[in-house]
Amino acid sequence: MRIVHVTDCYAPRTGGIESQVADLAARQSAAGHDVHVLTATLGEAGERGGVVDVEHGVHVHRLGARIPFDLPVNPVGPRLLRDAYASLEPDVVHVHAGLVSPFAFDGSRLALEQGLPTAITWHCMLDGVIPALRAAVHSTHWSHPRAALSAVSTVAAERVRRVFDAPVEILPNGLELDAWAPGPAGDGTGPESEPGPLRLVATMRLAPRKRAVPLVELVAAARDRLPAGSLRLTLIGSGPAASRVRAAVSRSRLQNVVDLRGRLSRPQVRDAYREADVFLAVAELEAFGIAALEARTAGLAVVARRGTGIAEFVEDGVDGLLVADDAEMTEAVVHLARDRRLLDGILAHNRAVRPPFGWTEVLAAAEAEYDRARSIA
Repeated sequence: MRIVHVTDCYAPRTGGIESQVADLAARQSAAGHDVHVLTATLGEAGERGGVVDVEHGVHVHRLGARIPFDLPVNPVGPRLLRDAYASLEPDVVHVHAGLVSPFAFDGSRLALEQGLPTAITWHCMLDGVIPALRAAVHSTHWSHPRAALSAVSTVAAERVRRVFDAPVEILPNGLELDAWAPGPAGDGTGPESEPGPLRLVATMRLAPRKRAVPLVELVAAARDRLPAGSLRLTLIGSGPAASRVRAAVSRSRLQNVVDLRGRLSRPQVRDAYREADVFLAVAELEAFGIAALEARTAGLAVVARRGTGIAEFVEDGVDGLLVADDAEMTEAVVHLARDRRLLDGILAHNRAVRPPFGWTEVLAAAEAEYDRARSIA
């Protein structure tokens, strides 16, 4: 099958959509499919205008242009997309949409205009824009799109249904579960509660919507309620809010508590998780939470916001704790620091029980969406 993925953002940019599309495409290629990615993101050396890279068996078509701030957009993107569809003659087009995805929107529109089987997956929460999107959809031909619509989690899919009044399936993110799984208990390679400070970790892009500064502030609030030396936080990631995060650490006098590690490779992140107890996920609009899934698979307890996609694989009181707001997250951190029996029970469960969303299941779900797209094209 010739599969063409369309995404505004792709490597070398980093983020949830970028890593998931790359992983999905690589695994489809390994399964014998002819896989192409059309993206508005420039290559590592600025490749653009139709240059094709081959990465892990996937043909990556760089259709972006040089734009200020390296934004993944191209004024002539529609022409390039149209030409790519005509040249590739895909069996299915799989569009990956975020909250603001002009390239993906053009990719969807043109694929549907050409009668190509089209699957559209939302990787975001649509909170705050549902009324406007619904009005736009119901005043255009998008009110009855001949596309297979999906989202990465139940909560994200519910928002998409409110926009389109159409069936929306779940196509979750995938993870190489074996690569993230902890070793046998006691072998020194997995997270285990130990005497000493509660070892917290968070992995995120340091951008305002990911809420790294509120994370630092709630850890400071927890620190103030516990004996000295009770907490350690490793914060992994880089991004435009890095200077504000450093300022928040200094302002809160957390220099001896918070370790700002910057951007790490996946193997380095796995190593960091082996030295942690609890993963903190503070984002309010998390459609799925791949970093939280990685941490959960590694055996860590997860503390996350209720009503996000993380609830797909974290049951409150079993895999971790789900909270309503930052105040409750502070309370959860304090509780876990004081109640090591509770923490040890969660860690033991998470080491013994794997979460769902291995690639075998996700690849099957993707093919089911492609079958659905072909049936309604």
